[in-house]
Amino acid sequence: MLVVLHGLLGSSRNWQTAGRDLTDAFHVLALDLRNHGSSPHADGMSYADHADDVVEWLDAQGLGRVTLLGHSMGGKTAMLVACRHPTRVERLIVADIAPKDYFWPAHRINFAAMNELDLGSVHSRGEAEMRFEARVSSLGMRKFLATNLERGDEGTWRWSINLPAITAALPAMEKNPLVAGDRYDGPTLFIAGGQSDYIEPGDEEMIRRHFPAARIARIAESGHNPHMETREKFVALVREA
Repeated sequence: MLVVLHGLLGSSRNWQTAGRDLTDAFHVLALDLRNHGSSPHADGMSYADHADDVVEWLDAQGLGRVTLLGHSMGGKTAMLVACRHPTRVERLIVADIAPKDYFWPAHRINFAAMNELDLGSVHSRGEAEMRFEARVSSLGMRKFLATNLERGDEGTWRWSINLPAITAALPAMEKNPLVAGDRYDGPTLFIAGGQSDYIEPGDEEMIRRHFPAARIARIAESGHNPHMETREKFVALVREA
């Protein structure tokens, strides 16, 4: 059983293609973390909240030990679950994130663009993407942000995510959820994007302090989203984990 946790502002939808590719090796279940996708909205949002949600979901599904794969924010959540609930994690796979603090100026720009959007005057996702252009230079990122828009019952557009709660939680999401004593001794694979600075060579010692059995694989041509940018190589690594 492979359980997949998405990144910030993502959802299980981002994993449909890679998840389908992995069904020859795993029974794949991709979750929506709280305040994202189809999951419930809540005022609180911390890594402890996410980890508790995942364990409660495993309990509700009657799942004992699973292979846990997390990307970015989902990777930090997966690390915390593995360290605090090691009997529930058969193996851990972390995509392009390390157990350390980050500061993401680009995320603050993206959140500003989303919070400034006048939903009452938006007629399509394409129009929203154009309005993001003043702040967000990347076309790919503008399209990604717009995936969090959905039509309401009256035909107007709204955020599917809990934008206020996620905006308030951003500083907490940047922090390392692990403390000095957190450790998971099971098989662990970190997959780093070679064009990304989320996992740097100097992070390997820190990773192995918490995950002594960790293997670190780097996909040279990938950025922060190896499951989409270099899907075939990413899937091959997950199959071998």
